[in-house]
Amino acid sequence: MKRRTLDIMFSVGGLALAGLLLVLGLVLTSNANFAKHYVHDQLAAQKITFKTADTLTDQEKQAACLVKYAGQDLVTGKQAECYANEFIALHMAEAAKAAGYEGFTYATLGTPQSQLRTQAADAQKNNAANAEELQTKLTAINGLRDTMFRGETLRGLLLTSFGFSVFGVKGETAATVCYIVAALLFILSVAGLIHAFMTPKTKAFAEAVHEPVEAQPVERDLVKA
Repeated sequence: MKRRTLDIMFSVGGLALAGLLLVLGLVLTSNANFAKHYVHDQLAAQKITFKTADTLTDQEKQAACLVKYAGQDLVTGKQAECYANEFIALHMAEAAKAAGYEGFTYATLGTPQSQLRTQAADAQKNNAANAEELQTKLTAINGLRDTMFRGETLRGLLLTSFGFSVFGVKGETAATVCYIVAALLFILSVAGLIHAFMTPKTKAFAEAVHEPVEAQPVERDLVKA
């Protein structure tokens, strides 16, 4: 095979691959922009604002992101993650502790709530002396569980937005890699084409080298008479 033909084949293949990577990069960029704008618009519609620095409690100040985003509108995935994990989760834990159910979640509160509901119903039915007390406890745990439900629902929505934004960031990174590799392939392919047209048409690829063969002395047998 001629050297020029081989250079042209590799160069054309490189240009085609560079074109495919460029298209892939554009698609990834489009998806990344969609994720970024979609998350921003959805979060902005909620009109959530971080507490200002001067109103943060001592516990809230322990979360670096709450201090960082103090007073800002919640419009990005990272802000959503911070608000969900550092602000909402903190106040849910505080509410559970204040009600005497430290460490409980919406799901785990179901058991004591059911027990109290049964006890309160029995006490009211039997006109027990602690009927009013049990009813008060039941009202309190009902309110706490409702608060936990709303808090965990909002946390889930915010963390879903954060996860969606992560895909956008990763797509943007992948698009950048595609652009860089496409640019390198384009440069190398162009260099290959230049080299191809600078190479003589008759030059073959990896031409065989023929080494001269030394003449070997011929030994003759002497025939004795």
